[in-house]
Amino acid sequence: MDESDGSAGSRTHRGGTPRHDTPRSDGPRVVSLAPSATATLSAMGAGEVVVGVTDHCSLDRPSVGGWLTPDYDRLAALDPDLVVTCDDLQASIRDELRDQGFEVVHTEPTTLSEVVESFAELGETVGRSEAGRRLADDCRDRLGAVREAVPDDPAERPTVYCEEWSDPPMAAGNWVPEAVETAGGRYPFCESGERSREVTAEEVSGADPDHVVLHVCGHGESTDPETVSARGWDLDAEVHVLHDDLLNQPSPALIDGVERLAGLFSAFDPQFTGADSAK
Repeated sequence: MDESDGSAGSRTHRGGTPRHDTPRSDGPRVVSLAPSATATLSAMGAGEVVVGVTDHCSLDRPSVGGWLTPDYDRLAALDPDLVVTCDDLQASIRDELRDQGFEVVHTEPTTLSEVVESFAELGETVGRSEAGRRLADDCRDRLGAVREAVPDDPAERPTVYCEEWSDPPMAAGNWVPEAVETAGGRYPFCESGERSREVTAEEVSGADPDHVVLHVCGHGESTDPETVSARGWDLDAEVHVLHDDLLNQPSPALIDGVERLAGLFSAFDPQFTGADSAK
């Protein structure tokens, strides 16, 4: 965390160099190193507090480099009050930033419920408490509408395999099991909150999925659906490709992803839920 040097309106970071703040009425200066946080702040209407992002973020702001390879000097030049990181893969970056004296907020949601709650927490952190709560409440309403619309009877629920990485094939974990169940499917590969894991052809074939959903990390929606048949797996399933943001990113896009899944598994149509997309 930033350390006070005893003088009004200044802080010390990066080896003791004083940093003098200009009073601001619009919230802290935020550098977001997490594409999910960038998307969430934009969705709650707080994009103006973001002064820096990564190459992988969608907001048009100065980039400090890659998600896992930020340039600390470029970051410091943006004079942030707060840096946001996410995921255990950024834990070492979080620690390095704190060692350099930066104020860092780090989140690691692992379930769908935790993802939605993190929207409100992020809003509070950047001084947009009401906007964050409103976004979280809207997302809960949308998820509730999906749950009301999809089949309740387990016998009517299709079995689903979601793949977040293809070499080797990995069944998606974390919030994806809960997303599939919310959307009306059965997901026998991981429990909610468990990490993604490598799977074998025998495991997937043995589960006899009705749907295979490819959302390969970093590939957008460019994954070839023939990837599955080329493996020679013994499957009789519909194969779908979703943009990886819809299931891999703990942002409001994940709610869009749940609605998309529900549309694939049943006749669910999000336009009839009365909730607008927050993507």
